[in-house]
Amino acid sequence: MNKQLHRGTGLLWIEAINSNPNGNPDQDSEPRTRTDGLGMISPVSLKHKVRELVGDKEGSIWQEISGDLGISAEESWRYDILEQKETKRIEVRKLSNQEFLDKYWDARVFGSTFLEKNEKDSTYIHTGVVQFGLGISLSPIEVDRLTTTKILPAEDGKGKGMGPLSYRVVRYGLYTMPFFVNAVMARRTQCTALDIELLLRVLPHAYEATASYMRPQVNIRHAYYVEHGKARGCFNDLEIIETLTPTPLALDIPAKSIKDYDVESVYEKITALNEKMQGKAGPVTDLMEMM
Repeated sequence: MNKQLHRGTGLLWIEAINSNPNGNPDQDSEPRTRTDGLGMISPVSLKHKVRELVGDKEGSIWQEISGDLGISAEESWRYDILEQKETKRIEVRKLSNQEFLDKYWDARVFGSTFLEKNEKDSTYIHTGVVQFGLGISLSPIEVDRLTTTKILPAEDGKGKGMGPLSYRVVRYGLYTMPFFVNAVMARRTQCTALDIELLLRVLPHAYEATASYMRPQVNIRHAYYVEHGKARGCFNDLEIIETLTPTPLALDIPAKSIKDYDVESVYEKITALNEKMQGKAGPVTDLMEMM
């Protein structure tokens, strides 16, 4: 794929129902919450899920998407993941800068803070082409806490195991998380249009394929994306994000479902935005339709 890489602006609608979309390790995995009651999802959390899907070369997600994109088994080494437990730092240090960038997909796309020095006094520190912003719920969230038990205890000699208030979930939350493709940085990390296309194809599956006991119902409802007409961009990112963000029907009150948001007006505003961006960027694409 020799397609030129252009700037991109995206917004994820992440919906959590009786789930913990992102626990805070400083608060016993309590769902992340701001002082104003709004919930949070860290960019690191989302990128971790994407890395897992790309790194699992035997998984159905990788098998299907890589086939659709024409990435052969012989080329899959170019889509290895740096930020994973299996990475051996001693092996990474042996790589030249070029070998490093050729091998690790997440370093080309998200950047790298691998601090070990390489030859010629250079380092594996690169600003990524893709940046995700903090995911914030559009309404205050309510957290339910339960003490759970299990048959097999964690300690010998005890009849059962207990987790006091260990089950902590958000009743309902609709979070929006912006992301940006900064094509101007692509030259430094050698990120290609195919690298970005892979990201866009994997994103809709980020939560679908990583469900867990504490995260049974976290879904990406919409994954909106706008590709600009140039590498440097040619339309206002903030205007795109504002247009794609739904408004709560009742302010400062925890929402109970998607019905508590003015979703229909977003669809109407997208039509107007597409007309305004014509010749500069767009149209607005929902990546969920690529599933």
